Amino acid sequence: MDIAVALGGGGAKGNAHIGVLRRLEKEGYKIRAAAGTSFGGLVAVLYAAGKSPDEIENIFSTVDQNNLYGRDRNEGPSVLGLSGIRKLMEPLLSGVTFGALRIPCAVTAVDVKSGSEITISEGNVLDGVYATIALPGIFPPHRLGDWELMDGGVLNPVPVNVARALSPSLPVIAVVLNNLLSDPVVGYKVPVPAIVPKGIVNRIAKTNIAQAYDIFMRAVDLSSRAVSRYRLEAEAPDVIIRPDVHHIDLLDKIDVHEVALLGEQATEEALPKIKQAASWVGRFKRKVTGVFK
Repeated sequence: MDIAVALGGGGAKGNAHIGVLRRLEKEGYKIRAAAGTSFGGLVAVLYAAGKSPDEIENIFSTVDQNNLYGRDRNEGPSVLGLSGIRKLMEPLLSGVTFGALRIPCAVTAVDVKSGSEITISEGNVLDGVYATIALPGIFPPHRLGDWELMDGGVLNPVPVNVARALSPSLPVIAVVLNNLLSDPVVGYKVPVPAIVPKGIVNRIAKTNIAQAYDIFMRAVDLSSRAVSRYRLEAEAPDVIIRPDVHHIDLLDKIDVHEVALLGEQATEEALPKIKQAASWVGRFKRKVTGVFK
C-alpha cells in the first residue's frame, strides 16, 4: 500500500506530523514520497533521510526549546533567529543532498524578490530546510543563488501539488494544521526565554512591539488559512488529515509526545478513507480521471 504525503506548515503544531507518519507505518502503508512546507518540510526531510518517526520525536523532544530562536550576527532582518535550529540540524543533515535521500522529497519556499513559489528538490538539503522554515519577518530569509527565500507557507501551506509531482501514480495524503477560516483568531505572544521573570514578560506584552507582533501574526494566520483552503479545493488531495492542534501557536513551547499523539489520533479517524484511496478501486479511478473522489 504505497502512498505519498504532503505535510503542511504550522510551527510547533508540526510535531503532529510525527504521529501521522508513525500511525501510517503501523498500518502497513509505505510512504514513497514526501513533500513539506515549513515545519512539515523539516519533518519530511528528516523522514526522507532515513529517520524513523520515533527518532524524529526523540530529536525534537530532547532539544531545549528556550534556545531555538537565538540570533547570529550575520543573520538578516528578523524578529528572531535560527541559530538554535542550525545547531540542531547541521549534525543530522550536513552534506546530505536531496539526491541522496531514500525517497523522493521536496520542500517549498517563496522568493522574496520575484514573489515566485520555489520547489526545492535538488542540492543541499539544509538549504531547503532553512528556506522553507523562514517565516517572513520572524525568521531571516535564506539566500540560495539569486533567490532570497522565505517560508513556503506564504503561497503553498500544504504542498499537495508537489507531492503529486514527486509520485503521480500514488494517492496523496495531506496533513493540514491550519485552523478553518470560520475558527476564531487567537492572540499571539512574543516568545521569550522561560528564565525571564513573569513580571518582565507581562511588561513586554504591553509594549508596542509586542502588540504589533500580535497583529502581524494574526494576519499571517488568516492568510495561511485562506490560501490553504483555496489550494486544497483546487488540488484535491485524496485524503485530508486534520490533527486537533488548533490550540497551539506557531512558536509555542510544547510537549512533543503529546502533540505527536494528536497526529496519531487524527490518522486513526482517517484510516477508512485512506484505505479506500489506496485500494485498487481508488488507484483505478486515479489512473482514469487523474483525481480520486
